[in-house]
Amino acid sequence: MMKPTFKAALIIMACGLVLAGCQRGAQNPPPVAASTPPSATEAVPITLPVLDALFADEAFKTELKSKLQLTDEQINALRKVSSDEVAKLRKANAENQAGSAEVSRNNAIESIRAVVGSEKAEQLLALARERWNRGGEELGTTAAAKDAEPTLLKGPNAVPKDTRIVVNIPAFRMDVFADGALIKSYKVGIGYPQFPLPQGLRKAQLIIFNPTWTPPDSPWVDSMNVTPGEVIEAGSKQNPLGPIKIPIGSPSLIHGGKPLSKIGTFASHGCVGMTNAQVKDFAKVLAQASNTDLSDETMSAYLKKRTKTRVVKLDKLVPVELRYETIVIEDGKLHLYRDVYDQNTNTENNLRAVLQANGVSFDDLSGEDKTQMLEALNALSSRPKKQPTAKPTIATPASAADAVAAANERKAEAERQKKLRSQKEIVIAVPTLIGKGYPAPVNLDSGAGPQVIAATAPVSNKP
Repeated sequence: MMKPTFKAALIIMACGLVLAGCQRGAQNPPPVAASTPPSATEAVPITLPVLDALFADEAFKTELKSKLQLTDEQINALRKVSSDEVAKLRKANAENQAGSAEVSRNNAIESIRAVVGSEKAEQLLALARERWNRGGEELGTTAAAKDAEPTLLKGPNAVPKDTRIVVNIPAFRMDVFADGALIKSYKVGIGYPQFPLPQGLRKAQLIIFNPTWTPPDSPWVDSMNVTPGEVIEAGSKQNPLGPIKIPIGSPSLIHGGKPLSKIGTFASHGCVGMTNAQVKDFAKVLAQASNTDLSDETMSAYLKKRTKTRVVKLDKLVPVELRYETIVIEDGKLHLYRDVYDQNTNTENNLRAVLQANGVSFDDLSGEDKTQMLEALNALSSRPKKQPTAKPTIATPASAADAVAAANERKAEAERQKKLRSQKEIVIAVPTLIGKGYPAPVNLDSGAGPQVIAATAPVSNKP
């Protein structure tokens, strides 16, 4: 809603775009396939701010020369157009606005094509997507090391059977699984559309207490009263990272520093944003899930000395899945989320694929269920279709009272449609889905404190 090395300064570069911000991200997604949603590699958006972040890595520029045969002049032109976009966003204070993901990535495509042409633009976008998904991390060089690498779970709504963090971007939700059991859920902030979260598999290996921040050498830093390359100390008011950060592959982090108002909405520049209280709790849960010895006393001691950075290495690497699922069967209910990054995922074909993955055929559902699902999908789509005006039950008013009643029906229907379109999430209870799907949140921490989730009655059209 995002220097010495890509792994060090680029993480911090994007995460410090604003005092409360984090980083960058975004691309042009291909059309959604009939019953096969695009992979994370194909779907992740690339915007000009993302390209600006990637240019901080010398290896990326080297690849543009070796693989795409770009000239220095072309690379310099690309760097200028991307950095100018970041500077423009900051000047207009638009980097912290919702904006349009589709407009942002189309702007990137047009700008890149103008510099390198259509063919190389597609190659450049593919290379940028690959690096953005990978997070600046290389796989092991030996066969044994590669076999030990975590893998992305297959299929929609996949439930981990190992220890893993799952972030579903459009749901603004992060889950921690330990040995296949969901132990804690959090409501989080996500990257702005101009700086979206990457999608794919990352890894958590460190918990860093009282992190420092190093501003990058980018145009937007000029107005922040800091100098590129200087170290902003832990605990400084100019440090946007909060008391704890968990690197999950350049340039993304899970970190604190967010106000409660930014939880459940756009909040960062390519990072998973949490309040300070949330990130402290998450650090304890992550340590527990990874069998890392981190007592409350040790944490308190680390956090008490706000200007001293401490690094805790997890005893076990924890995979982090960054998913983009707007259609989720969860504990027997269908949850539909707004397509926040305009990837055209709320389609009937994707709905059918999710239902099929959970052993349910869309065609076998009742007419009422199908109508309700399709209506909700359309309302939350990035490309909604105009719905036909509902016919009032009083087709031919026989009196003035009937005419008033018919007018009231039309008004009520218009209000209902408006309410549907304004929601971030719609929940539909479907008897056929009972006992199926992804687990419901456990001890959900919404930023205002943990909430023990108990069984509730079916919910429909949740705002």
